[in-house]
Amino acid sequence: MAMVRMKFHVAVTEESLARLNKHAQDERDREHAWIAERRRELLEPGMSRRAAAAVRRDIRVQAAQMRRTGEFGGTRDDIVTRAVREELQVRGLDHEWPEPPEGELEAPGRRWGTPPSQPMGGGGYTHRLSVNLPLPLGDTIRRAAYWTSKDAAEALQDWADRWGDGIDVAIREAERSGVPAELALLAAAGRPSAPQSALEVRDALRRRVLTTGDLIRAAVDRAGTAGQRELLDC
Repeated sequence: MAMVRMKFHVAVTEESLARLNKHAQDERDREHAWIAERRRELLEPGMSRRAAAAVRRDIRVQAAQMRRTGEFGGTRDDIVTRAVREELQVRGLDHEWPEPPEGELEAPGRRWGTPPSQPMGGGGYTHRLSVNLPLPLGDTIRRAAYWTSKDAAEALQDWADRWGDGIDVAIREAERSGVPAELALLAAAGRPSAPQSALEVRDALRRRVLTTGDLIRAAVDRAGTAGQRELLDC
């Protein structure tokens, strides 16, 4: 029975994606080399077709088992899945989380407190990664991100009610929502300017917001760095 998976689309840097892809390719090459070597060892001249098929089947079963135990990295999804589990453990987030209020995880747009500071193609996250995680793991990181960020996100909503988001953010949000930029400018101009102390509070709150993208990006970096260390150790 095929495992049910949850798909995530994450913005990443070119460097981190390249490291992950290199690690995944190296793992594929290593597994294929192992399979070829085992076949050379076990397939004897003159074997019957049935016996040879049984040997090949056993080798495939062994390789699949080694992927499950992590001896082989497996696919890119497999590599990221293991790295996500490690990231949750390191952050102390690998436990049961309650279900968020209905509709919270399906809300459109960016999570409150997530600044649009690294736009696609704007010198930040220039590439996208699509990754399929096992359904229970995908659900865990969504819940962990929600509950970890809940207090900070609510405080940021209060902050925005008091000070607004600023002209630049207002214009970007207006573009996404189809609101004329002139109306967004008028709304932003009508609010008092936030003092430096208030901006520092906002930035501190933003740093406490955790997204599923943050977790997966950290896992991608973890996997890519691990792959580089393995090459250096060889």
